[in-house]
Amino acid sequence: MTVTRLRDIPGIGVDAIGDAADAMGDPEFLRLENLDTDLRPPAVALAATHAAVDDDAANSYLPFQGHRSLREAAAGHVGRISGRHYDPATECVSVAGGLNGILNTLLATVEGGQEVVLCDPIYAGLVNRVRLAGGVPRFVPAQPTAGGWTVDPQRLAGAVGPRTAAVLMMGPAMPTGLVLDERHWSALADACERHDAWLIYDAAMERIRFDGRPPSHPAAHEGLARRTITVGSASKELRLIGWRVGWVAGPAPIMADIRLVGMTNVVCQVGLAQRAVAAALDAPDADADVAAATATWQRRCETVLDQLAAYPVIRPHGGWSLLIDTGPLRMTAAELSQRLFDRAKVAATPMDGWGPSGGHYLRLVFANEPVERLAGLGERFRLAI
Repeated sequence: MTVTRLRDIPGIGVDAIGDAADAMGDPEFLRLENLDTDLRPPAVALAATHAAVDDDAANSYLPFQGHRSLREAAAGHVGRISGRHYDPATECVSVAGGLNGILNTLLATVEGGQEVVLCDPIYAGLVNRVRLAGGVPRFVPAQPTAGGWTVDPQRLAGAVGPRTAAVLMMGPAMPTGLVLDERHWSALADACERHDAWLIYDAAMERIRFDGRPPSHPAAHEGLARRTITVGSASKELRLIGWRVGWVAGPAPIMADIRLVGMTNVVCQVGLAQRAVAAALDAPDADADVAAATATWQRRCETVLDQLAAYPVIRPHGGWSLLIDTGPLRMTAAELSQRLFDRAKVAATPMDGWGPSGGHYLRLVFANEPVERLAGLGERFRLAI
């Protein structure tokens, strides 16, 4: 590497598998490698996007912090879920997708050499952004059980120390589907207060839960309200992946810094997309729309679990993906991925670099293939193994 900041930042693997599958041009390939979905975005968002094409105001840099309608919708959305009020003028900014919001927030909260606490395994894109911002990842292992993934609240809180700048949590977490709850927030509230650390909450999938319960938002906890920075995205729940719109909401003083980073980084968001996202967030049936999509994804998840019942698959509690432990199969995740690709026309991503334990797991995304095609996954695995 030419610059040192890239030496500990590997790729995420998804691009390589996706490019290889694209190159095959074979419709029989099962595309389980990438977080796309075939479910259509909300109709109100599509209509607003079409209208924006003919709107000169949508073809503008201004306002740099995001259109007022989007900031109002995003602030209201975070407020409804957290039970807190966010001023759209001073406590919310728009960003060019959730991960842009994560990087901007890390750049505004983490000094070089400070630690950021994450669960393991976790999306490599989050880990890489911690490192790009000069932070040091501090991993807390999540445990695979017969019922799904768990992480001990006290162990999570115990990872917060004098060198901690922030705790970066996602719920449901990607790619495990781990869901956090009030026990975790209570434990982290004391630890973050004691060590003056931020809690950065990646809310991209918070309503995609398979237990029927509402999101558990850390800012709803009194001890975390003034320490929580929420980063949201239209990509997952609203299926607006190509729109590249997200938002960050939090206390006004830190939001001023995050806004400054945004002006220095991506500058502004996709003008054609902002009112579409606002319309989707504000729609009267917004929650019902997400619930209907979640029900479809859950059916697909159950199909994969049924098909692979003979293999060491860990049940997710939400999200778009699940993991298979390749250790009991006596091969690495990369080897299983290659066998599935070559012998069974299945594209799936090995998780090297997705936390210290990532190399043990193969990720299967169930958001982009219908049940009818997933129903043959068990036979494909038998062909591969």
